[in-house]
This record gives sequence, C-alpha cells and structure tokens, in this order.
Amino acid sequence: MASEPVNVNEFQILAKQVLPKMYYDYYTGGAEDEYTLKENVEAFKRITFRPRILVDVSTISMSTTILGYPISAPIMIAPTAMHKLAHAEGEIATATAAAASNTIMVLSSSSSCSLEEVAASCNAIRFFQLYVHKERDMATNLVQRAQRNGYKAIVLTADRSRFGRREADIKNKMIVPQRKNLEIFLSTEIVSEKGSDYEACANQNIDSSLSWKDIAWLKSITNLPILIKGVLTCEDAVKAMEVGVAGIIVSNHGARQLDYTPATISVLEEVVHAVRGRIPVLVDGGIRRGTDVFKALALGAQAVLVGRPIIYGLAAKGEKGVRQVMQMLKNELEITMALSGCPSVKEITRNHVRTEEHRLQSML
Repeated sequence: MASEPVNVNEFQILAKQVLPKMYYDYYTGGAEDEYTLKENVEAFKRITFRPRILVDVSTISMSTTILGYPISAPIMIAPTAMHKLAHAEGEIATATAAAASNTIMVLSSSSSCSLEEVAASCNAIRFFQLYVHKERDMATNLVQRAQRNGYKAIVLTADRSRFGRREADIKNKMIVPQRKNLEIFLSTEIVSEKGSDYEACANQNIDSSLSWKDIAWLKSITNLPILIKGVLTCEDAVKAMEVGVAGIIVSNHGARQLDYTPATISVLEEVVHAVRGRIPVLVDGGIRRGTDVFKALALGAQAVLVGRPIIYGLAAKGEKGVRQVMQMLKNELEITMALSGCPSVKEITRNHVRTEEHRLQSML
C-alpha cells in the first residue's frame, strides 16, 4: 500500500498516476518555454527567513478577513477551470472542502459544475471569477446569476486578451468538454486542425477590446465588489485603484499566458508599495508550502490563492484530498509562524524575510 502524502508536492505525484496524460498536461502546463512556470516556484526558494526568538508562541492565530469575510487562514482557493477532468464530483467536491476548511473559493466561470450547483452544494463564502467575452450579454448573465446565488465578489481576470500558447495542449489536441456556466451561449464545436480545440474556442470568444474603461460598465451591472486579477506592475496597480476596484490579485495566470513574465512573488512588493494599504492585495502562483504563504504575507499580501495543488488533491482523493492539501498548508504555516516568532498573522512583517535585493544591499 502506497504511503500517505506528507506534503503538497507528493499530491502532484499521485495526480499524475491517476489522470489521463492530456488532462495532467493541461493542469500542469504553462506557456511556451515554461520559464515563468518554473520561476513561480523557484523565486520563493530565494527568499529566506529572519526569525525572531523568545517570543511567546504558545497560541497561534492564523485567522484573517478578506473584504470583511472571516477565514481560518490567509489561504484561498484560486479559480481553476473544469474540475470534472480531475474528479467526477468536480467543483462540488472542491467547494465542500473549501467550506470544511473555512476558506473562500473563487469559482471559475469555466467550471464543469454550474455556479448554481456549487452555490447549492454547501454553505460558504464564495467569489466568482469572470472572463468577458465578445458577447457582453454573457458577462451580464453570469454576474447577475452569481449575485442572485450569493457569491460575494466578482474576480475579473484581466490578463487574457488572447489565449496563451500552451504547447502541451497543442500537441495533445486538447478537447474541451462543455463548461456548464457557458453552455447556453458557447458551442465547443470549434475544431482546430493545428492544435488545441480549447485554444481555438477561447480565441474565437475572448473580447480583446476589454480595457480600463470597461470597469465602469462592469460596476454598472453589479453592486458586488470587484477584484482585478492579473496585475504585475505598480502602474497597473495605480490604474486599478483609479477605476475603483475593491482589491488586486497579483497573478501571471499560473504562467499560462505570457512566458517570461516575472514570478508573482518577485513583483508583489512593487504592487504593495503602489497600493499603500488602500485596498487588499492578494497573490497567486507557485505556492506549494506554508513557508511560501508566510513569505507572501511578509511581503505585503493579505492572503494567497492556491490553484494547481487543489487540483492535485482533487484528482488524487476527491474532496478529502482538497481538504488534506488545505490542512497541510495551514499546518506548515502555523509551524513557520511559531518558529519565526509570529503569534498572529498581523505580526508577520517585512522584517521577517530576506529577499535577493536585501542580500545584495547587505553586500555593498
């Protein structure tokens, strides 16, 4: 009998054993040379700790709030597409695990289960991720359905004006199953002779004209707070605040869009400095350990979002696997906080980590 996984990376090994190659490659792959895909993980390894000793850490509190909603730890579930490719119960299993973990799940608009099915599956705080298609009525329909079904925020993905070039999907001729939220609008009967049906379908429907002025339109169709996902520069952080978003997610789309964008953790501080505490900044990309969560919090993130590890847990063990992945990250974060001398999340500061720049400055 195989031994139980003891960390998140071991869930990836289990997922590879159970998933068909096309689906495993789809979930794990990145754009082109996959430089950013590797760098998202590697950049965390170049950040080290400055732990403080002889602090009373007999009780550790990881709880925090996002947009006023309490969660058990600053670890949220990122929007990822088509969970039924990983497990028959799809997003319903993920949502149930999120509720059990007392955290916020961001449901992808490209989910295999409808937003109504997920909302009815269990009681929890959920956000809804939105792509804006050429047919704007689709966005209006999705946003209003999300609002009616109790989702608490809209997460607008802003870094997909074109579909990233994911070569594994092209080689595998990745086929898209129907996505439940979009089935009344989109046909998947778009066949590409040159590669992935998914890419052909996405490129036919993406609205490449989406721009900053459209945030006003989005705000006009909902009273839910809007977070913008895909910010990598201080300039775009400032623009996001100017148009009145409620929060920013520093993200490079899991390295699936533009290769050679920087690792998200390496630009987090730039965005945090631009925002100056006026709205929450969250980050995703490359988080595989509780130590990674701590590093992100030390550099100014209010919480992290975890994507691929959730899929690995789901593929390996369904709802139980997702719960185990979340618990592993929480356990590791708790140990890191204790050994760094931080009894609560708000006591994690910039002084608790040393980055590359920090090291270079100390050598001068």
